[in-house]
Amino acid sequence: MFYHDDELQYPVEVEEPDPAFARMLQQAIGGVEGEIRVFMQYLFQGMNQPPENEGMRMLLYETAMEELGHVEMLATAVAKNLEGAPVGMREEFAQDGAVNAAMQGYLPRQFLSAGFGAMPEDSQGNPFSTDHVYASGNPAGDLYANVTAEATGRTLATRLWEMTDDPGMKDMLSYLIARDTMHQNQWLAAIQDLGDPDDAFDHLPVPNSFPQEEENQEFNYEFMSTTREPTENPETAWTTGESVDGKSEFSFGRQPGGGKPDLPSPDPRAYNDPTD
Repeated sequence: MFYHDDELQYPVEVEEPDPAFARMLQQAIGGVEGEIRVFMQYLFQGMNQPPENEGMRMLLYETAMEELGHVEMLATAVAKNLEGAPVGMREEFAQDGAVNAAMQGYLPRQFLSAGFGAMPEDSQGNPFSTDHVYASGNPAGDLYANVTAEATGRTLATRLWEMTDDPGMKDMLSYLIARDTMHQNQWLAAIQDLGDPDDAFDHLPVPNSFPQEEENQEFNYEFMSTTREPTENPETAWTTGESVDGKSEFSFGRQPGGGKPDLPSPDPRAYNDPTD
């Protein structure tokens, strides 16, 4: 069960409304790097946790609810940036509104479908998709996905910060950037907490419960070169020396080659025989 408070998580102020920037903020709401994505990701990861992982469930739920608060902040920012738009947009509509609005950076659906409000979409008007919500049920794999989500989200927030001169928007984005810093660190700390505190990577490879002796031992720590011409080992951190998980040594080689595909003859019922 979740509860709602009518107070924003952090102040959201806009000194100079900017409808074009409102469109950019939509990416932080419904884009692949956005807050709806991480809210859903952490929520479903939390719901997938077994009873014995109560601490992990609470960490995920707490962060999911914080991210939902970020959606509310950004939606408020979108509405405030659209606040000064109606008169100008009415003038444009009189001439050929939707086209002119789109050409000048407006997202027409923010008016047409939401009455100058935010929508669960990205900056191009594409509806939010759960395709990039990762909740595999494997704690280590999910936590690494969370680090990536926060890294791409922080990258987006820093780009948005550079795009505006509005002090209120810079302040809000500075807060969101700071929270992404914390979240990256907390997920990495949670990864370390999964196993031996003296070995940050003892949980690798993910999942580490699979008997590693069952995988092909010839290729499990070999970097495969895919260049056309044979090359020598470049002596990099991923081609030489101890593997990150400490369980083997990196090596360098070429793809083994499996011969030409030996496919079955065409099924006449599929009409895929070129002689038909």
